Amino acid sequence: MNKPLLEVTDLCIGYDGKSIVDDICFSVEIGAYLCIVGENGTGKSTLLKTISGLLKPIYGTVHFAVPRCEIGYLPQQMAVRHDFPASAKEIISSGALSRGKWYRPFYSKDEKERIAWACEKTGVVDFIGQSFSELSGGQQQRVLLARALVTAKNAVILDEPTAGLDPEAVKEFYGVLTKLNDDEKITIIMVTHDIEGAEKHASHIVELGGERSDEGEDFFFGTVGNYIERGRHNECG
Repeated sequence: MNKPLLEVTDLCIGYDGKSIVDDICFSVEIGAYLCIVGENGTGKSTLLKTISGLLKPIYGTVHFAVPRCEIGYLPQQMAVRHDFPASAKEIISSGALSRGKWYRPFYSKDEKERIAWACEKTGVVDFIGQSFSELSGGQQQRVLLARALVTAKNAVILDEPTAGLDPEAVKEFYGVLTKLNDDEKITIIMVTHDIEGAEKHASHIVELGGERSDEGEDFFFGTVGNYIERGRHNECG
């Protein structure tokens, strides 16, 4: 068994002290591919923001075995306007900077190597010099993923990364994530509405809302195989 990268224990999530989901317990091993699924309003993005440290839990613990600065994060609404007047390379390079900055003319050798690596692994090299605003939605999302990967030595956390993309762009994006997971052993933690995609690509599933949980619970965690079998069991009545 691999070492846990993330351990979530007795977690209660919500806003202003009001609980959305409680008693959340699961762990994510290094190299796992976890998808968080569920209906709208079940707390998927709230859970992801709590895991990422953007929200404080009502109670419970979230523990990463590595520094959070080594974990990339791609929010659902990235803080980059899609008409931002910068090149793809400038946006990707900004991943090496501290929060609140966008670009500097010089980067260290290690930073340049990491930027080049992120560009290669996301397949953005062919349009690296183009303006971000001129790229397709799928290309823009891969640029933003590359930006997150500049610091993602261990894991990348993504909130609905394929929302609004056309089917071909979704396929390409999943292909990038799968190669990062398989070849680079980057742990993937992702919120998605795409159940079919989750079942096809993920190793583990968290479901909020309780469709495949035990009676009386509103949380499920297990392997994709567990998730599919639990659904079939429920469908059989």
